[in-house]
Amino acid sequence: MIYLLSPLKKEGTISLPMISFTIVNDTIDFSNCDTLMFTSKQAVVTADAINKNWKNYPCIAIGGATKKKIEALGGRVIYYPKNFYGEVLAKDIQSHFSDKKLLYLRPKEVSFNSRAYLEKHNIHLEEQIIYETSCVSYTKNDQPIENAVIIFTSPSTIKCFFKNFNWDETYTAVLIGNATKEHLPSGCKFVVAEEPLITSCITKAKKVEKKLKK
Repeated sequence: MIYLLSPLKKEGTISLPMISFTIVNDTIDFSNCDTLMFTSKQAVVTADAINKNWKNYPCIAIGGATKKKIEALGGRVIYYPKNFYGEVLAKDIQSHFSDKKLLYLRPKEVSFNSRAYLEKHNIHLEEQIIYETSCVSYTKNDQPIENAVIIFTSPSTIKCFFKNFNWDETYTAVLIGNATKEHLPSGCKFVVAEEPLITSCITKAKKVEKKLKK
């Protein structure tokens, strides 16, 4: 049984969403920026709900799903780094965007302090918090069954899962990326998806499930 902890529902999985989203700002101040940065597709969706003028600005997209959402909603991606959590990102942004006024539209809590990281490399980043995440509550009866394959799509889904349930040694976690891996408690059996996409997580989960059935 494959459990997907994302708010999205996908065929071939059991939906067990761990997080919900709330808009916390009703305006976006574009006055001091000429380029936007998004690190999640939810930030793009939220920005679109608050002010559709975000589409007038070129965007830096972190992650494949973020890039797809920007383009699907009519935005323009001018830069799509392969690696967000490392020297590569800072060096690339420094070389391509040192003369730009960057605005990072973000959630209230982030797993990686991109502003502090980039400022170490003399890149100034304005930030506006536009949404927050909260945990969905479940009862013990909702706990995944033994031998479940559980897809974690963000550090937040890990945090909220362990607020609701205990880990069973028969579980296998499928993680969307290395940043998420860092938040998984030690001792949990896991694999990492080939790409940071939910579709890639599901493909990986099916492979794990197939091995478990042998």
